[in-house]
Amino acid sequence: MGQPVKRQYRSDQRAATASATRARLREAATRLFVERGYTATKMKEIAALAGVGERTLYDAFPTKAALFGHTLSVATTGDEAPVRVADRAEIRAAQDEPDPRAAIGQYLAYAADLFERAGDLIMVSVEAAGADPDMRNAADAGARATHEVYLSLTTSLHRRNALRAGLDPIEAADILYALASPHMHQLLRRHRRWPVPAYRAWLERAVCTELLPPD
Repeated sequence: MGQPVKRQYRSDQRAATASATRARLREAATRLFVERGYTATKMKEIAALAGVGERTLYDAFPTKAALFGHTLSVATTGDEAPVRVADRAEIRAAQDEPDPRAAIGQYLAYAADLFERAGDLIMVSVEAAGADPDMRNAADAGARATHEVYLSLTTSLHRRNALRAGLDPIEAADILYALASPHMHQLLRRHRRWPVPAYRAWLERAVCTELLPPD
């Protein structure tokens, strides 16, 4: 009976080691991608910064695009669980929130946290999209997923007659897509260096003003 326990222990240990290696690679990749851009960053430089051999890196991620995709995915969701943003508990809870302002506030709190984790990497994919097909695909997929998440909120608000008069769910999602975007986050948080509370307060105020009827 002892042998299966040993095998399970070794399996758990290998899994923990692999997870730690992926975390180091993500940290190194994020730093270099953001500092240098996607095209200028070399896989061997990521391996060196992470303190792993190139073979270990390529065993985990055969291409730079695969490494970038994994790094961006984990930064976006906050963990390695295969659950997309649209299905996260926080987003589901916001959709079920009966108060429109509270629902918008919960959505935007999640979005702001997401941009703090992943906004810089999202902008890397946007900036490299014109020169690299993999980055174009990543940027386009991210844009579609973001708009779909925002449309789920505005559709929910529309069903409750909570949107301002004359505003349909798609137009409302477009407005939300523009205001709560990684581009706007980059401008205010990185370029203008707004504190997080100021950025969040402005974002919620702007979105509520645009989407909801006046008080």
